[in-house]
Amino acid sequence: MQVLDRPASQSFHAVAGRLLFFQSLDPQLATLIEHLCAGWQLTPVSLPERSPDINITFTCSGSLPPAPAGLHEFEVAEGGRCYSAGHEFYLEFANSLLHVAHDANSLQHVAHDANSVQHAGAKDVVGVSVWIRKIPFPAAAELARVTSFAICAALRRFGTFELHGAGVVIPNTDRGVLIVGPSGSGKSTLTTQLARAGWSYLSDDELLLTLNADEVEARGFRSFFALADSKRALKDCFEPAAIFTAARAEKVAPRFVFFTKIRGAGETQLDKLTQTETMSRLIRACPWATYDTAIADPNLELLSRLARQTQGFDLLAGTDLLEPNRASQILSAVCRA
Repeated sequence: MQVLDRPASQSFHAVAGRLLFFQSLDPQLATLIEHLCAGWQLTPVSLPERSPDINITFTCSGSLPPAPAGLHEFEVAEGGRCYSAGHEFYLEFANSLLHVAHDANSLQHVAHDANSVQHAGAKDVVGVSVWIRKIPFPAAAELARVTSFAICAALRRFGTFELHGAGVVIPNTDRGVLIVGPSGSGKSTLTTQLARAGWSYLSDDELLLTLNADEVEARGFRSFFALADSKRALKDCFEPAAIFTAARAEKVAPRFVFFTKIRGAGETQLDKLTQTETMSRLIRACPWATYDTAIADPNLELLSRLARQTQGFDLLAGTDLLEPNRASQILSAVCRA
């Protein structure tokens, strides 16, 4: 691939069948981006044999360009503000701004078909521009946040949708289990307990969902695990392969989904959900299914299929889940019933 005005750094990564091209004009910023990519399940590609599907350009500019006037404006989680114009949008944080652009005509024919969206823009390139006001510290959360948003926003245009949740596989089966909930709801703790008991895992926090024929498949996005420590403000991060004997699963078809909350009592409580209740909770867990209006219909259709494909439960987590093998016993009893 020939690149004019070669940037200070450029790299290729693959995920979910898509080739991503990262470029940065600032070597220090590029180093931070590569460090972030190492923490996600992105496969480095040294010599790509085709043009990329997604171009993400990072610029450290000292100031952020203003979003165009007249766009639909609303607040999003993590202190962000979105400016939307249908087929494109801007997402602004305190120290960064990203712009996602894609030809509106290439998305029109997939607006009502989640199967087709996987092939949308197969000959087009989704472009994402990210501006950083100043080089952040290596541990700056905002850089990780805006980079993750950039990757996921581009992938959505190819039918790969993010879910804030964990994923595991029932031992000795090919059936997947999703664990969904906001930060602090016990996802990582529950996933860690299951992995210690021999369950294969996808991720403890971030998943990517795609439609293969009529079946929803999940794969992990974040590679490391992060557990809250009551004595420290920061979470303890570790590579699961160094701790667990069970292997990481590449992808799985989910059959169960548990929506977690901390109960604050000794015994864990499970409540079976209807398909409608499962769908409602999935939508709340995937705000970009409605925020990103260009792909809202296929995103919602995928979530609807996931709700039909799985049995949902509310899981009110008790302290008993911290006992060795107890989490595995509880979920195994429900999933094998």
